Amino acid sequence: MASMIKPHHKQQEVCTSRPNYREARWERAVKVYTVNQESRYLLIFNVPALGVIKDLLELFAIYGEIEEYRLLDEYPCEPYTDVYYIKYRNIDAARIAKKKLDGWSFFGNQLHISYSPEYETIEDTREKLEQRRVLISQKTRGKCV
Repeated sequence: MASMIKPHHKQQEVCTSRPNYREARWERAVKVYTVNQESRYLLIFNVPALGVIKDLLELFAIYGEIEEYRLLDEYPCEPYTDVYYIKYRNIDAARIAKKKLDGWSFFGNQLHISYSPEYETIEDTREKLEQRRVLISQKTRGKCV
């Protein structure tokens, strides 16, 4: 993997143009993901370099079964922090974990989580698209489209 941070892994700025009726309890960046951008592979940035992998895995395992994880030594990060890669068994678990834990305070650092579709194989992508096709057909069954 290259030593540069990919643009889709960079944290977005807070949205300031949201209408008043759409304001949330806390400010957040607005980003829309397509099916191909979502992934069951997540990169977790800003993890303190204190050997807290066991605690990190316990936190992420709440949202689904983790198939694989590892420390990405070659990935650029802030001093005294690490970047971890986590692969969930299914994309729904990864989606929920990202939504719930992005911005989470973890040992004094605010986690940043991004999808990492570049780790997917062709079979992973094919499976993901088929799963979405089935979901859409279930939701639109019996409705005129």
